[in-house]
Amino acid sequence: MGQPEFYVRQSAHDDEGEHHHETGTMLGFWIYLMSDCLIFGTLFATYAVLGRNFAAGPSPADLFELDMILLSTFMLLFSSITYGFSVLRMDKGDLKGTQIWLVVTGLFGLAFLGLEIHEFSHLWHIGATPMASAFLSSFYTLVGTHGLHVTVGCIWLVVLLVQLRIRGLTPENKRRMMCLSMFWHFLDLIWIGVFSFVYLAGVLV
Repeated sequence: MGQPEFYVRQSAHDDEGEHHHETGTMLGFWIYLMSDCLIFGTLFATYAVLGRNFAAGPSPADLFELDMILLSTFMLLFSSITYGFSVLRMDKGDLKGTQIWLVVTGLFGLAFLGLEIHEFSHLWHIGATPMASAFLSSFYTLVGTHGLHVTVGCIWLVVLLVQLRIRGLTPENKRRMMCLSMFWHFLDLIWIGVFSFVYLAGVLV
């Protein structure tokens, strides 16, 4: 015997509600990312205006160590790749594999943050503080804002791991995985801009 009409309608209504909820969540997150683009666009524009105002202080070529910056760049790029692996395992229904790749992603993210903190500490130690020049003020603001976003991403990742451990690969957790995926890859794209526009151009130009 088939299901009663009431239950068929209820099931269809639940599926439709879940679809609308998922669509609304993803749309809302895209709007958030667009607002973040505006923030970083403003910071890049500010750096473009102030990035050559050294106030008789050190220039980018005097301060930046490209070897360390390249290493931190690879850490973040590798984290994007490993997050992609976690999404692939999620699509296969492999909870353990998803968790393992998320942990690896988090370790790469923490390594990136550690290198950035080391760089800031070194610059501060030699007197290249945000107060030293307009160039350094705009530099710390742009790079520090990106670092703050990566920190939030790492905290979010830990929370997601806890949710996966408790509830598994539920539709809600899969949706959270995809939102964090967009956020993480977005930060990679922003960092490529920072590396090219701030570090590479600053040393070579």
